[in-house]
Amino acid sequence: MSNLLVRDIPESLKQDLSNVARETGRSMSDEVKDMIRQGIAAHRAEKSGVHAKNAFEELRELFAPSDEESEHFAEIMNDIENGRKKDHVRSFSFDE
Repeated sequence: MSNLLVRDIPESLKQDLSNVARETGRSMSDEVKDMIRQGIAAHRAEKSGVHAKNAFEELRELFAPSDEESEHFAEIMNDIENGRKKDHVRSFSFDE
């Protein structure tokens, strides 16, 4: 592996890197390498016009219901709620 020397880093930037590394439990070196990887990936995606999705976006796309399914689910929930409201106003007798 090779080394890379970056000169004239402002103290505030170095402190920010140190804080992030401490929060993630990694060394500053590992944190900077990861940030460089992410930056390169974002740069390539921007150049190619492809939006890089994060994990949430990927999972949401996999598990999110279609519009038709969402509409069907909303109808079911409305039926349940209407039934609950009707049951709520029904008189009750302990003799039943």
